[in-house]
Amino acid sequence: MHYPQYLRSIQASGDLGLRIVLSNIGTFGDINPLIAIALELKRRGHAPVMALPNVYRPKIAPLGLEFRELRPDIDPTNTKLVEMIYDVKKGTETGLREFLFPVLRESYADLLDAATRPARADLLLLGELNYAGPIVAEVTGIPWASYVLAPFSFFSAFDPPVLPPYPKLARADKAPGMGRAMRRLARFVTRKWPEPIYELRRELGLPKGKNPIFDAKHSPNLVLALFSRVLGTEQKDWPENTLITGFCFYDADAGNAALPAQLEEFLAAGEPPVVFTLGSAAVLAAGDFYEQSARAAKKLGVRAVLLVGTDPRNDPRNGPQRELPESICVAEYAPYSGLFPRVSLVVHQGGVGTTAQCLRAGRPMLIMPYSHDQPDNARRMRRMGVARVIQRSQYKPWRVARRVRKMLADAEYAEQAQKAAEEVARENGVKTACDALEALHARKSRPA
Repeated sequence: MHYPQYLRSIQASGDLGLRIVLSNIGTFGDINPLIAIALELKRRGHAPVMALPNVYRPKIAPLGLEFRELRPDIDPTNTKLVEMIYDVKKGTETGLREFLFPVLRESYADLLDAATRPARADLLLLGELNYAGPIVAEVTGIPWASYVLAPFSFFSAFDPPVLPPYPKLARADKAPGMGRAMRRLARFVTRKWPEPIYELRRELGLPKGKNPIFDAKHSPNLVLALFSRVLGTEQKDWPENTLITGFCFYDADAGNAALPAQLEEFLAAGEPPVVFTLGSAAVLAAGDFYEQSARAAKKLGVRAVLLVGTDPRNDPRNGPQRELPESICVAEYAPYSGLFPRVSLVVHQGGVGTTAQCLRAGRPMLIMPYSHDQPDNARRMRRMGVARVIQRSQYKPWRVARRVRKMLADAEYAEQAQKAAEEVARENGVKTACDALEALHARKSRPA
């Protein structure tokens, strides 16, 4: 077992009102699980503090959660940066070296302030993109847990991920020794990236420490794998003290989980539609995805929903550039938890948050992955028999229409998706994660 035996008999900490700082830098897919956990911690009588980029303040404040700004902020109008980050070859490197690491000291200062003022935190829960987080925990001595959202983050040699820059290696992932070779390759390619982290550690008088990209981001105390066992299971080379919790669902908009009125009317007016969506980040680099999707829907002759995202500039760049029939509904945003159970199939980018909601709803998927964990998530869904995969370069109306038509005609996809939904429903990721955090504090506060 990767997780200590003490969790089997969790003891109440005895201290209500623990101050717990939850922090990460990323998209809504990275932040929504934190919101779900924070709301449950608050319900239990604790004091969660959300240390996040300022762009999320309007979504957090109405929930009655304390908010602390964490740099860098995220500018949703900077589509050039988004497109660079989602570049398959250089996207991850660009995101780290040009967005996160140049403001590492500011991230450290902001999180240190949130963790120590006006009162010292009892516990930290840190996401893997918050590279300053483990340093703050080390400097302050505050116990900390980390979380990941997909198996990709573990880079297991026994369950090798799809490496976006090297997709052909995925075809040989079961070959003897290939997993170890892929892991060595990933570490070699990224060997120079963490130098800004090592430099900050030197300035603070700390030793170099473990590799920040692969190792130091995982807490030695508790690693919460906030995904379902249908997505991945424990491997021998995962970090010690890893706990698979199940998905932690939250997708309301500042607490509002209702569907837009026009979308509600559309859903009620006919057969379940096909949904086309790119999540919360890839939608900023949509290209002609929605134009091609609208054409595919017309070729299919099905009702469709295009979720084009909320554009702060009121610029219609994401939507189709021509008049659409009444069979196609265009909406900016809709909570997936309210929408997906009422549709027939979802076409999406493979982000783990969108994938989780499809699994929860028991709906088949056609996945067009961009980068990061998305190609790996897509392969896992294909192997489960709940999805097919199409590459961005091949996303053309006739190809999309042909694949969706075959999936809708093949009952096996819907049956496998329903089986996955039943497994997901048996898990309670939020409860399991919060129980584990309370148990961690109880263990750390117990006299030696």
